[in-house]
Amino acid sequence: MLRFAVRRTIATAITLVTISAVTFFLFFALPSDPALLACGKVCPPELLALVRRNLGLDQPVMAQFVAWLAGIFAGRDYPGLGYCPAPCLGYSFVNRAPVFETIMDRLPVTLSLTIGAAVIFLTFGVATGILAALRQGRPLDKVASVASLVGASVQIYFVGTLALYFLVYQGKLLPSPSYVPLTENPLGWATGLLLPWVVLAIIFTANYTRMTRSTMVENLSEDYVRTARAKGMPARTVILRFALRGTLIPIVTIFGVDLGTLIGGAIITETTFGLQGIGRLSVRAVTYSDLPTLMATVLVAAGAIVVMNAVVDALYAVIDPRVRLT
Repeated sequence: MLRFAVRRTIATAITLVTISAVTFFLFFALPSDPALLACGKVCPPELLALVRRNLGLDQPVMAQFVAWLAGIFAGRDYPGLGYCPAPCLGYSFVNRAPVFETIMDRLPVTLSLTIGAAVIFLTFGVATGILAALRQGRPLDKVASVASLVGASVQIYFVGTLALYFLVYQGKLLPSPSYVPLTENPLGWATGLLLPWVVLAIIFTANYTRMTRSTMVENLSEDYVRTARAKGMPARTVILRFALRGTLIPIVTIFGVDLGTLIGGAIITETTFGLQGIGRLSVRAVTYSDLPTLMATVLVAAGAIVVMNAVVDALYAVIDPRVRLT
């Protein structure tokens, strides 16, 4: 297990450096003038000259990349603007602030949205899928199949708009979506994010229901499950100890990808409900031509997916003893 952890950590670090290099060269080597993209839409000549000097565009591209990568770990000084402490993901010339500070300010919103929705769609999706598999061909199975098909077909902006209109503006059943820090007001935090949680969970619950049902049906027909039943084990033990463990492997796999993607920014959900998270930040970066912020949000999204995949790989052996990590 220790050897696996070391190898996986090294592979994750190499992957992150590779993603950083690809992202940097994509944004800095391909454009004819990266300074124009980093300066923002309103960029006076004196600011443009300052941006070019701070980005080191007079240096070779590899030297620019090394300086940018070193700044992530050691910080970097931007003459005329200020010092960007480590981890320095760049300096936003539009906001006049280090990008990492802006991301950390938006991260609690995205994490709150992600974790709350994940608890809902993982719980309901897996539970509904298991019940549908155990009652294969019965009314519950058919209803769950139809509901999951409908849920997977609708879009977040469509369901979100309807939910806002009927539950918030017309029905007055729920408060308008907003973010309140959990440490300040736990009740306000939960009520303000309840509607975004439910809407986001509707889409993902459908996928987890279908995945759990199909995998559970397959595992229930495996030889080791039939052997456990033949030995007279209680149905609950057979389902939870044997069939469910095999079912959780693909569920954990897609959950890791989904969680990493949501941490990287639920752009449509945050935009629909007006939440100022990382996804909304990336949209704003595109709108205002804020290249450093856009690069940082891309790296955060990619890094979240890579790290979550590494965590998922480590969980395989915990969930299923047949998996050996060496």
